[in-house]
Amino acid sequence: MSDERDGADAADTGDTGGQSAVVTQPKRPSGKRQRITAEAGSADSTAPAKTGKDAGAAKTKKVKKARTGPSRNPFLFVFNYLKQVVNELRKVIWPNKKQMITYTSVVLAFLVFMVALVALSDYGLAKLVMLVFGQNT
Repeated sequence: MSDERDGADAADTGDTGGQSAVVTQPKRPSGKRQRITAEAGSADSTAPAKTGKDAGAAKTKKVKKARTGPSRNPFLFVFNYLKQVVNELRKVIWPNKKQMITYTSVVLAFLVFMVALVALSDYGLAKLVMLVFGQNT
């Protein structure tokens, strides 16, 4: 049996013992504000439509637009950046002394291996080139 049946389809399976009550939980707020647009305020509004002088006054009223971009103040930008850096550094799980020694030794061992591999490859290819082009010393 697949898990594709959700919601109302799952209620008619007979697992509930004859009860068909559906319990729903309200959606959690996302923390984002909804945008208020000019179209939503005029056509879809439940308020009575303005006529005559009121309609003309509503059109000439200036609406201050909210800034969507970052602030132009460089000091505020640097301050916000540093504040975000501190917040991110608080989330980091720092290694303890034993883990740090282990990680460092693994990196150094890998580094020694790679240096040896490149050095041997360089030496072998240099000998091969000297053999092919005939300048033996």
